Parts: sequence; C-alpha cells; structure tokens
Amino acid sequence: MTKFATYRAEGGQPRIGIVHGGDGRVFDLANAAERAGGAGHPFASMLHLMDAGAGGLEGARRLFDERGRDEDLSAALSAVELLAPVPEPRQMRDAMCFPLHIRQSPRGMRKLAARDDAEALAAIDAEPLAPVAEVYRELPIYYITNRLVVRGPDTTVRWPRYSTVMDYELEFGVFVGRTAADVPAARARDHIFGFTIFNDFSARDQQMKEMPGWLGPAKGKSFDGANVLGPWIVTPDELGDPYALAMEARVNGEVWSQGRSDGMLFSFEELIAHMSRDETLFAGEFIGSGTVGNGCGLEHGRFLRHGDTVELEVEKIGVLRNKVEQQG
Repeated sequence: MTKFATYRAEGGQPRIGIVHGGDGRVFDLANAAERAGGAGHPFASMLHLMDAGAGGLEGARRLFDERGRDEDLSAALSAVELLAPVPEPRQMRDAMCFPLHIRQSPRGMRKLAARDDAEALAAIDAEPLAPVAEVYRELPIYYITNRLVVRGPDTTVRWPRYSTVMDYELEFGVFVGRTAADVPAARARDHIFGFTIFNDFSARDQQMKEMPGWLGPAKGKSFDGANVLGPWIVTPDELGDPYALAMEARVNGEVWSQGRSDGMLFSFEELIAHMSRDETLFAGEFIGSGTVGNGCGLEHGRFLRHGDTVELEVEKIGVLRNKVEQQG
C-alpha cells in the first residue's frame, strides 16, 4: 500500500514520507529527492504534494522504487512523532452519510437531555426508531468545521471546560487532490488524493444546547484538538473499494462500536460533485463521511471519561489512537 505520512523527528521540522516496512518505517521524500539531484521537488509538505497532482505521486513512488533501500533515508516510526497527515487542511467539511447514525443520534440526544429521569428514558426506549428524514436522501448534508484545531495520532485531547459529556465519532474521509469546480460525479474519483481516519470529538452537552438554534454545530465540535486525523493517507489505487471496509472503535481496549463503510447515502464521489457545484474545491481539503452507524457513544449512552484511550480502526487504513483528559 502507498501510505503517505507527515512526521517530525525530535527537534526537527515536519516532513513527509512513505510508510513501509510493515508500517514500521517512514521514507523521507525530501531527502531522497535532494540526493537524487531533484531541484524544486514537491515534498516540502503534504499540501505541496497534493498541489503537484498525479506528477507528484508518480515522482514519490519512483523515488521510493529507486532509493527505498537506502537505509539512512528511512526512520523507524517508533523514533519519530506522527503528525496529522495534513496538519492544517485548506478546508474541512463533514457530511452525514450513514443512515443508522442519522436515525439513532436524535434519540441519543433526547436521552442525554432526560438522563436524570428514569421514566422519560424508558418512554424514549419504547419508541420505534424514526426513519431517515427525507432531506438526507435528497441531497448531501454537511457542515464546515474548524481546520485550525486539527491534531494527529497519539496526541492527548483535552476536552473543553464548558463540557462534561465528551464523545468520540468513528469516521473516515478523503483529501481532495485536485483544485476544480463543477466536478461531475463520474470523474470525481480522479480528484481523491487518498483516505484517512477522522475522530470528530464532540462535547455533547454543549452541542445539545446549540443545535436547536438551527446553526452549528459550533462549540460542541470546535475546540482545540476536536478534529483528529490520521495516522496517514492511503491512496485510492491501493485501498481498493472504500465502501466495503470494517470499522471499529475501542476505548481502553474494549470494543464500543463496530460498523462498515457500506451503505452510505452518498459516496465521496457524489459529495465532491455536490460540494463543487459553482464552488471551487481546493487540493488539500478534507471531506468526512460522517459517523458510521453505532459509531459514537451517543448512540449507546456511553461517554468518555478522564484518561480514556480511544482507538479508531478502519480496515486497510490503520488505527488512530488518542487519549482524552478532562481539564481541571
């Protein structure tokens, strides 16, 4: 698999590389290009690589083929710090594409509001699950989230002081690899640079207060560290079918959520076509799938506690791990 990572050696600047060696090593693309005599290479950052389009990808793979055996051009992943694949995306959009999550999350919010009322909770549980609202089938629903609060794997996320109900959300998504407007769905796959995992951390009690106002989510999903991406980007040609992947969330090693990427109401290709209507999508933008069905604590009535470690795993991509801490 071609996996691109952004990382930092101790005391160094962020670099990009190809993950290899059974996901145990990372190959330094910029150093390899300089050794090969390449001037003006596109390997200063992941955004530079995305801006370079197909030529950049071709050049990266060629360098690895030619120089991948040079031991000093690779480092052990255990010896470097993995950052978010794109530490500052050009934009972040998150959709609502999984029908079970769409159906279950309103019930979860109602139960959260009634959490101290046993009779109300029992009445909610007795109700049949509502069908998917028609608007979610008519067009893709999404929001723009804060691209400046992104964190990467193995970072500690400190949930905001104004919240006592912290939740994870199991998602995956794509990075756009070409700048364009009015992209037809039939050609949109060519605009996908690659796939990564997304943990859309949520302050549920704050979100519950905000959402009746018809704007948002705001502070419910916008705080330092709320948007976690990683551990790397897997290119489409190596991933295969993105709509047949097993997805799992574990908290302190215990499985809390399991789902699959099939059954999305709209594919990433359809999301790109919709989002680019009379609007330029830029290389380096991230588009999230929305939470997979059963993919968050809200759907189960279980929420994170101080010191928990959350692992999100998506088949053929990897594992995104973070610790959460409540601030004093």
